Amino acid sequence: MKNLTGSFLIATPRMPDPRFDRQVVYICAHNEQDGAMGVVINHPSHHNLVDILVGADIPVSGHNLPMVHYGGPVEMESAFILFSADYDKGHSIEVTPTVRLSRDIEILWDIARGRGPERYLFLVGYSGWVPGQLEDELGYSGWLVLPGTEEVIFSTPDEKKWERAAASHGIDILTFGDVIGLA
Repeated sequence: MKNLTGSFLIATPRMPDPRFDRQVVYICAHNEQDGAMGVVINHPSHHNLVDILVGADIPVSGHNLPMVHYGGPVEMESAFILFSADYDKGHSIEVTPTVRLSRDIEILWDIARGRGPERYLFLVGYSGWVPGQLEDELGYSGWLVLPGTEEVIFSTPDEKKWERAAASHGIDILTFGDVIGLA
């Protein structure tokens, strides 16, 4: 199977796992040795990033901050920042040439000062698969794999990401039916 890093996993109406109903997972890392790791990009919590910054004793300036997102059911005590590559400070992994992922708290300090990445999502938890698990799931479960886009990740309202992620590739996910696989 090809490397799926930078791809969307879009839960189809056939998704058997209710934790992923109508979810879009952005795959941040995928290889045969380690498996796959991604973050759900369309599941906001009821907490604003201000809550996180205040809880970490990081002074917050008056600018508007986004909601915290649930990245997946694994390690809900772990935090991640998925951000645009216009910001090039701190330790991060390159998901694609234009998207990075990090756990570096310095990015939060820069966000609080208004000097962070132009576009970002703050996420708690992640979605993970051991080697071979995702490949097995793709053969029988309700995932559709499509190329990821920054437009959907950072510029689409959360409630529209599920449909737009598929529609951006000409697919009506609501009528997707029993078809699954790779595009």
